[in-house]
Amino acid sequence: MGGSVPEGTDVHRNRRRLTVALALTGLALATVWIAWPDGPDLPAMPVSKPFSWSQDARWEAYEASFREARASGCDAVATRLDSLLNDIDRIASAVARDGAAPDDPLLVGLEESMFAAAPRAAVCRTRLQAYQAAFSAARDALKRASRDWNMEDRSHRERLYRLLYGGRAALEEALLQGPLSDTDPILYGAAGTAPWLPSTEISGVTLQSGDLLLSRGGAASSALITRGNDFPGNFSHVALALVDRETGEPFVTEAHIEMGVKPATAETYLADHKLRILVLRPRRDLGPIAADPELPHRAAQQVFDESTRRHIPYDFALDFRNPDRMFCSEVAYSAYREQGVDLWMGMSTLSAPGVMRWLHDVGVRYFETHEPSDLEYDPQLEVVAEWIDPETLWKDHVDNAVMDVLLEGADRGDELSFSYWMVPFAAVMKAWSWTKNRFGGVGSVPEGMGPVSALRVRELTARHEALVRSTTALAEAYTTTNGYRPPYWDLVTLAREARAADGG
Repeated sequence: MGGSVPEGTDVHRNRRRLTVALALTGLALATVWIAWPDGPDLPAMPVSKPFSWSQDARWEAYEASFREARASGCDAVATRLDSLLNDIDRIASAVARDGAAPDDPLLVGLEESMFAAAPRAAVCRTRLQAYQAAFSAARDALKRASRDWNMEDRSHRERLYRLLYGGRAALEEALLQGPLSDTDPILYGAAGTAPWLPSTEISGVTLQSGDLLLSRGGAASSALITRGNDFPGNFSHVALALVDRETGEPFVTEAHIEMGVKPATAETYLADHKLRILVLRPRRDLGPIAADPELPHRAAQQVFDESTRRHIPYDFALDFRNPDRMFCSEVAYSAYREQGVDLWMGMSTLSAPGVMRWLHDVGVRYFETHEPSDLEYDPQLEVVAEWIDPETLWKDHVDNAVMDVLLEGADRGDELSFSYWMVPFAAVMKAWSWTKNRFGGVGSVPEGMGPVSALRVRELTARHEALVRSTTALAEAYTTTNGYRPPYWDLVTLAREARAADGG
């Protein structure tokens, strides 16, 4: 018997199913072929070298001093603490007034006083706000002095980093050794940052057009961006503020990995989970701005308007010279560059072998670029204010310690692995996400990221979350045993122990 198979029979249904399955498989394989990571190979030689504290003796002395202060009580250490706070204020005033070279002995004394005051302030909680104010004054003085430093000189850059990052680290250790409700959640910056452009007040901070908002997200990828820098920092994201001249309404323009560069209201920006926010403002006496005070507002307006006119995809390669795609730092850089101001006085470098390999695996192709954290040290910018969320400061420290340990493993050869059998499914999700992107939606695989890179990011997230849980459990046991939270260097040790217990 011959002829065609009647519709509705099992044979016909099976053929139809087979056809659909083959079509889906072909689509998946085609998508894998198109979206599999490509581009230049990983650079053979590091472009720089990571900063190293090499200060184990200092951390041990800090913790010993803290234990001694706890045992003695506030009354016993208050006089010495007040003397140290006076030293910080005195040195900061001298540096702000007269300046200081990177090798000035005054700066060595300032660093030592900030670290010596921290364990005592952790015990004397009534002096904690005075210590916060002393740190803010020292930070402003250092940023002012560094205007005459050469940020391309490695020694100058290391000195500023040690003082600003180190001073913040000491302060935060003090904050975390007691109830955070007795701390000031906002650290105000230089008195000279009064607004001169359209501005508005948000949560006690006056925000003006052209201000740069540095923030830290809670995702594993945020921790990787923050800690993967040659100068590990505290921030993973940059956004640019705009205040409408007519209505006073604040907006923010930023690059999202999921949907590219988009403007948003300040309310939407703040609703997105952040562990901390730092507000920076270009100095009013900066040459181009002194000549044209409207420059910051125009820069913010220009990138805001451009992001509403055209779709700007996210730039996973981190190529800040290509305006067709933009990552977060590039939004701020390009907006000011168009107006004649070059932010980031010194390139950000990513040169640890494990960092380079992991970032390359998720799409990064440029390892000399602009990193969010490094903007904090730009002498062209003044600190307006910083929000330190009491509920998330501890999470920030745990996330960082865990990522530091994961990156140690990366340097030893750990891979961001994935299951090959998952690739066709990830490819189908990529195809679906691509379709949603074309119609203005947001897919599960970010635009510009291939399915294999998405699987690697998924692995990084799972690995980071698991190690955070086990490290947190060890930290809680440490706190019960010792009566205080583990300082950062002990958190790193606990994360190493947790990783070893989990089989690496």
